[in-house]
Amino acid sequence: MASTSASPSGGKPSDSLPLRNRLNESRSPYVRGHANNPVAWQMWNDETIQLAKKHNRLIFLSIGYAACHWCHVMERESFENDEVADILNESFIPVKVDREERPDVDRIYMNYVQATTGSGGWPLNVFLTPHLEPIFGGTYWPGPNAPMMSRMRGQAGFVDILQKLRQVWREQPDRCRRSAKDILSQLKRFTEEGGNRRGSAGEEGDGLELHLLAEAYRHFAKRFDKVNGGFGAAPKFPTPVNLTFLARLSSSPSEIIDAIGKTECQNATAMVTTTLQRMARGGIHDHIGHGYARYSVTADWSLPHFEKMSSTPSSSSELPMLYDQAQLLDVYLDAYLLSRDPEMLNCVNDIADYLTLDALAAPQGGFHSAEDADSYYRRGDTEKREGAFYVWTRQEFDEILGKETAEVCARYWNVKRHGNVSPQHDAHNELTNQNVLAVVRTPKELAKEFNRTENEILQTIKEGRKKLWDHRERERPRPNLDDKIVTSWNGLAIGSLARASTVLEKIDSERAQRYRDQAIKAVKFIHEHLFDENSGKLNRVYREGPGDVWGFADDYAFMIRGLLDLYEATFDEFYLEFADRLQQTQLSLFWDPTSQGFFSTEASAPNLILRLKDGMDNAEPSANGISAQNLYRLSSMLEDETYATRARETCIAFESEMGDHPFLFTSMLPAVVAGELGVKSVVLAGRDSPEIDRAVETLRNRTPGEALMTMVRCCAEGDGDGEGDGEGKGGSRWLRQRNPIVRELHGDKPRVMVCENGACREDEGLLRNGG
Repeated sequence: MASTSASPSGGKPSDSLPLRNRLNESRSPYVRGHANNPVAWQMWNDETIQLAKKHNRLIFLSIGYAACHWCHVMERESFENDEVADILNESFIPVKVDREERPDVDRIYMNYVQATTGSGGWPLNVFLTPHLEPIFGGTYWPGPNAPMMSRMRGQAGFVDILQKLRQVWREQPDRCRRSAKDILSQLKRFTEEGGNRRGSAGEEGDGLELHLLAEAYRHFAKRFDKVNGGFGAAPKFPTPVNLTFLARLSSSPSEIIDAIGKTECQNATAMVTTTLQRMARGGIHDHIGHGYARYSVTADWSLPHFEKMSSTPSSSSELPMLYDQAQLLDVYLDAYLLSRDPEMLNCVNDIADYLTLDALAAPQGGFHSAEDADSYYRRGDTEKREGAFYVWTRQEFDEILGKETAEVCARYWNVKRHGNVSPQHDAHNELTNQNVLAVVRTPKELAKEFNRTENEILQTIKEGRKKLWDHRERERPRPNLDDKIVTSWNGLAIGSLARASTVLEKIDSERAQRYRDQAIKAVKFIHEHLFDENSGKLNRVYREGPGDVWGFADDYAFMIRGLLDLYEATFDEFYLEFADRLQQTQLSLFWDPTSQGFFSTEASAPNLILRLKDGMDNAEPSANGISAQNLYRLSSMLEDETYATRARETCIAFESEMGDHPFLFTSMLPAVVAGELGVKSVVLAGRDSPEIDRAVETLRNRTPGEALMTMVRCCAEGDGDGEGDGEGKGGSRWLRQRNPIVRELHGDKPRVMVCENGACREDEGLLRNGG
């Protein structure tokens, strides 16, 4: 029965309310996947919220995503259960949300759960008043269909929680509302403290200095695992944004090296290369296919998140999202440029191939979001298991590879007769006799052990990998694909592929062209399907057409960065002009004129109780950190000081928090450096020539971490001086109009000019020698 309490607005008591499941109206694969649940799920929209107000019901908000293992677990245990469905349908308004479509809703209520429980994760489950104020929340709760072992470990059951919340809302509604308002007030104060700078608008902060980089370095150095790489204890996450910060210190300008210390900067690079090497050889890496898992359960990177945890999960995906792959590609590329290590280059190719050849590459252009964590182990199975696509038994090795090859490959990848997964990580015995592949011996060691040459061992491993790949593709159903195209994550992928294409141009031109073509194709798709020409606005998601939600600040930030990287990889001004247009839109929609910086959502966004400002990095870099970098880059490329002013103000908006915890703001620290040391713009002018080509190659292959530098190409008048076409071809007509310095460059003589602080100088050395 529905509650009979008076409504908060003093209206009539609530009455019976027949609900039906509405999720077949959604385009989200995750949301639509719950359309056959007995729970009468509703969509997050005005109609649903008005329904809750009219009938004075608590909203049960459940947020997850398609690649989330524990989301699937809770669906099986609770949302497919008739008892749970009866309670939810009769006493609550149950609402299902895809966090990838609505990160704004997810962030608000994740903040609440983290503040009240000390942890967070997905599925994220929160009970809200009809006015969207949270009163209770958590992540996974065991349901009636949970194994007895899970229900006996002291964790509150979902049915118990539902019954308690129903009772409290019926018997003490006023107390619930007062408590909710108090909590909301505390959340508002907490979020207002973040992103509010000292001083008033227009004032310069005095605390953003280079010593912040030294403090951030010391934090990571203190937590570094010298044996296994990575930071802290298990579980271990790659956190690419932090690795990128550390990787670039050793090749930074002298002012930064002096502030941190030369030895310390070299140690930072060593921490990164050690971590990346251990990851590449560990079980977090798919050694038969491509790509990396989201995180490792173990400190040595040997076991991705396959186990069924009895405690509340802090994360839920085995396979990484698109944003993980794109960021890892960037940091492996940095590591290669710093070390020229072939192993790092192989990792670059591995991830870029995963983005362009495997399931994530959308045929029409753009990149899909993720592959599911759970799948069937073999065709004909009726129950999915987490990680089933990736594990192997020793018997399978023998049968697929033959005895001799199996012996070598088993020693190489640590495959054992009784499996290599510790029972402590396999509470439900789903990985008995299974092996997660991880490189534990070098080909040189195996050559000595098997009395063969190293080349013979390498060939055996190569042949074994091919046979295992063929078997897996033929016999094992691939995990389900979340085929949403998310604008922000596509921006990250576009940028990393563009960068990879420039570095690989002289090493593997075929791969370089494929990576560049896929990035170009993605931009073309987004421009045609997710960009509104009239308003200049982006949509957040595409699936079976553009979604109903406009883009958020991170969609603009990450797409602008991708466009700037692609411009520098092609010198097609279409991408630079598109980035400039999006930057102006981002400023108009998200800029905070009072405290500076970017809000995550538009001011007019409906059904939100808070307007948050994203400053700290998480699994993705912060929208404000990337935006500050973009603004400095655009200011340099276009000679537009207004962008530099906004970049400085963005950094100052987070001055207080950065001063306390700079290691939480590593994506913003490059902008701090740019504010202190300036940004150089290299203008390549005149006709195409071998001298220009050499200079471009040098600049594109420069080690990361050098002073923030941009490149623009100004074609000779009448020589490709048309407009950019979005097909990766040149043109600089728009750039001449937009950049006052470029506008004054005439003639077809090849020139390389370095521009800084509104003045330019010829760089004859770079023109003659490429460096």
